[in-house]
Amino acid sequence: MTHHSRETPQFYLTAPSPCPYLPGKEERKVFTHLVGERAAELNDLLTHGGFRRSQSIAYRPACEGCRRCVSVRVLVDEFRPSRNLRRVQKRNADLIGEMRPAVPTSEQYAIFRAYLDSRHRDGGMADMTVLDYAMMVEDSHVRTRVVEYRRRGPDSGFNGRGTGPLLAVALTDVLSDGLSMVYSFFDPAEAARSLGTFMVLDHIARARAMGLPYVYLGYWVEGSRKMDYKRRFLPQERLMPDKWTRVDE
Repeated sequence: MTHHSRETPQFYLTAPSPCPYLPGKEERKVFTHLVGERAAELNDLLTHGGFRRSQSIAYRPACEGCRRCVSVRVLVDEFRPSRNLRRVQKRNADLIGEMRPAVPTSEQYAIFRAYLDSRHRDGGMADMTVLDYAMMVEDSHVRTRVVEYRRRGPDSGFNGRGTGPLLAVALTDVLSDGLSMVYSFFDPAEAARSLGTFMVLDHIARARAMGLPYVYLGYWVEGSRKMDYKRRFLPQERLMPDKWTRVDE
C-alpha cells in the first residue's frame, strides 16, 4: 500500500460540467487541497503554474480540446494606465481602500448579495448564503486579506481608512511575488464608477508599494465578454504551454 504525506499534494479531476464562459462548451478542472504548514508555499508554486484558489482548493482548467482559459498577470513596475484607465482613477479619487484581515462582515455580505443578484443571478454562486460567504472569506490556509473601499474622510490620510458606507470589496491573496485577486465585488448602484476596474488599478498601486512585481488577475478567456476587461492592463504576461509570455498590446 502506498502512503501519502499530508504535505504531498494529491490531484483530482472533476467530471465535465457546462462552461461558464463559452456557451456550448464543457469544462473540467484539476484540483488539490491547500492545507498544512506548506499551504502558502504550495499556493505560490501552483499560482505560477496557472492555478487559482477557491477557499482551501487550488484548481485549474483541464478541458479536453480547449485551452482558451489563459492565466494573466500584470507587470506592476512597467504598468502605465491608458487615458481611459486614468479617467477611472479620477472618477474614484474620493475612495480609499483599507487592507484588513480576512474576516467576513454582514456589511460585506449585503454588497456581495446585491452584486450577485444584479450581475450573476444565473451563475454558480447565485445561491450563496451568508454562511457560504463566510466560508469563502475564512476558509484559507494562506495569507489572505480583504480590501474594503469607502469614501475618503478627513483622517484618511493619517489612518488609511475611509468613512461612510462600504462600496466595494476585494478578497486578495498576498503571494511571495505578487497580489492575487481571488474575488471582487461592488455595490451595483455605483456601477458608473467602474469599480471593478478601479480595484485592479488600486491593487497594482498596492503591489508596487509593497515591492511585489505582479498582480494576478486569474483567467482571460478570448471570446468571453465578462473576461475581456483583463486585456486593458498592459504590459502583462500570459501563461502559454511552455512559459509566461509578455504581451504589450
